[in-house]
Amino acid sequence: MGEMRSQPAIQPAVRMIGIHKHFGSVAANADVHLSLNTGTVHGIVGENGAGKSTLMSVLYGFYTADSGSIEVFGQPVNIRNADDAIAAGIGMVHQHFMLVDTLTALENVMLGAEPHWLLVRAAKEVRGKLQELMQSTGLVVDLDRLVADLPVGDRQRLEILKALYRGAKILILDEPTAVLTPQETEQLFEVLQRLSSQGTTIVLITHKLKEVLRLCDVVTVMRAGRVVKEVAIEDASLESLAEAMVGRKVHTGRAQQSEVPLGKVLLVARDVSVGNAAEVPQLSGLNLELRAGEIVGVAGVSGNGQSELLDVLSGLMRPTSGTLCVGGQDFSVSNWITPRQARQLGLAHVPEDRHARAMVMDFAAWESAVLGYEESPRYAVGGWMLHSQMRSATAAMMEQFDVRPRDTELASSKFSGGNQQKLVLARELGQSPTVLLVGQPTRGVDIGAIEFIYTQLRAMRDAGCAVLLVSSELDEILALSDRVIVMHHGHIAGELAIGDCTEARLGMLMTGAVQ
Repeated sequence: MGEMRSQPAIQPAVRMIGIHKHFGSVAANADVHLSLNTGTVHGIVGENGAGKSTLMSVLYGFYTADSGSIEVFGQPVNIRNADDAIAAGIGMVHQHFMLVDTLTALENVMLGAEPHWLLVRAAKEVRGKLQELMQSTGLVVDLDRLVADLPVGDRQRLEILKALYRGAKILILDEPTAVLTPQETEQLFEVLQRLSSQGTTIVLITHKLKEVLRLCDVVTVMRAGRVVKEVAIEDASLESLAEAMVGRKVHTGRAQQSEVPLGKVLLVARDVSVGNAAEVPQLSGLNLELRAGEIVGVAGVSGNGQSELLDVLSGLMRPTSGTLCVGGQDFSVSNWITPRQARQLGLAHVPEDRHARAMVMDFAAWESAVLGYEESPRYAVGGWMLHSQMRSATAAMMEQFDVRPRDTELASSKFSGGNQQKLVLARELGQSPTVLLVGQPTRGVDIGAIEFIYTQLRAMRDAGCAVLLVSSELDEILALSDRVIVMHHGHIAGELAIGDCTEARLGMLMTGAVQ
């Protein structure tokens, strides 16, 4: 891939000089200097709160720096808002897409950038330019489909097209692979390499260090608002970048497997099927056993039934057929387990989507930290909830799980993604469950928090809990699991002991190439 990368130009595309940005007493950026060479892919990495997104928000005009200066292609610029950034040739693709679901792809690109007051004529002109862009970049999207009907990968391609249509020569991508499948990630990388070879300067904000090593030419590491390392990618390693990010050595690779002997079977699912809903893959005759003292990883390309498996086992979805035994109780389709019963039987669930399923964003941290357990004897007496007990328990959780800031009254929405995840894990693990269902435990989480979460999940296993881990990250499956099942089209395509697992072998099972 190195042959596709452009040689750095003498004139940088962007220079950010002495950038300072405070929020109250917190220095989000402190004397930051950054230079982006034209036609390169430049990675910016750091823990949650390191200041990388703030720095790029200053470049894109969402924030105004308290002091410092910015040059674009050698010219000083005053970027007060996104319009100024776009005029300077800067585009940004956000982690949460800025698209209107009820408009077509074409209409989304036109919105706010109509070249003519007559919409029919404008649409024809925009369509022609987009078709030229799609031809030259490989970013192919059905322009006449509603955004609501586009797959996630197509929505991201549309965001990039929208920025390029507006004349972006410098493209900022914030966590671009967070919601993509491995195949979509590969397609995106091919597009970004083609764009950089054509002279576009790419800035990649990400937590995923393997992606930085795979794609970038240069990487800048930020910690506590400052640049602590900048290095050409050929001089970087996973270990050196992780240590620079966190300030100490970090271990998130494969750990020694459990030495605790497997205990009794704690959950049994037999012949579980879920009928098709609109475009939702079904589970088909799935059989599963979880034993005390093991982590069972569930691998598979997103959308092959993993989400439905978690929903069925946790009581959020009723199957069309099958039985379940957990906590000594049997359940059939007519009396399927409910989430409340699951909690009472010692089954805890960390959902894949923490915003939609695990927290109420407007709730204070202490309210989210007891959600679902508010009627337990620990928190209620005679039907009366003990708010002071809930607050003190939350404070203890925050201390144990290093949730920052340690503010029980702060709205759940105000915490970073990693700290939201730690709060949800603290709530569920704090109940000492016998069975733990975990979906995407480190999605959007920085490497320091990943190490902490891995340690907690291994401790649960070693204490005799049965853990079912669903993750789209193969590295995570390999790092945590004692055995791995691979799902494909709602079936279990294969099951392997961890010692027999390789990425290549799992990948073949994930695509259905082998049984």
